[in-house]
Amino acid sequence: MKVQDNLTRIEAEIQKACKVARRNRSEVKIIAVTKYVSTERALEALEAGIRHLGENRPEGLLEKQEVLLDKPVWHFIGSLQTRKVKTIIDKVDYIHSLDRLTLAEEIQKRSSKKMKCFVQVNTSGEESKHGLSPDEVINFIDELAGFDRIQVVGLMTMAPNTTDEAIVRNCFHTLREIRDQIEKRNLDYAPCHELSMGMSNDFAIAIEEGATMVRIGTALVGE
Repeated sequence: MKVQDNLTRIEAEIQKACKVARRNRSEVKIIAVTKYVSTERALEALEAGIRHLGENRPEGLLEKQEVLLDKPVWHFIGSLQTRKVKTIIDKVDYIHSLDRLTLAEEIQKRSSKKMKCFVQVNTSGEESKHGLSPDEVINFIDELAGFDRIQVVGLMTMAPNTTDEAIVRNCFHTLREIRDQIEKRNLDYAPCHELSMGMSNDFAIAIEEGATMVRIGTALVGE
């Protein structure tokens, strides 16, 4: 299917979720996750009106940037190895996977600008997922106070791949509660207004729970 057709269907679901949550549609941004598709398909997403693209591998990011240049807003959404920071740091607008001090130190060392970062939180407790445990987040935010090239714009999580809506909803609700705690502190280096959560199979629930960025791959651009 064309990306535009997929986007029309997804847009209707987003509008519905926003209505349920009594939120404005303008509060939610779609990130097209293009990691599994061609540069041509990513371009089709841009032509459909999507402005934000997400990649999870440095190689995939650089390959698409050669063609798409700086047309999109670029999000690095995958787990980021410390040694790969120098490859992508000045080529992305957001990093969604800040989860350890060594990574923060490398971003601080390599970035030529204030880098917008999401702190990744493992709200599901699954060993297969990266991220801080919920009770580690506040302390980690405090440790970032001296990093003048990092701005914590929000938190990110991934829910388990399950049909149990209560489990999924709880993961997103937990992230929002932590975000709210940090946001209330009014920290210049960690305004933490954003919530990056929700993917192809659960973005509607994420929006109902407060997501401001949803990362949609398969449902939007295909496999």
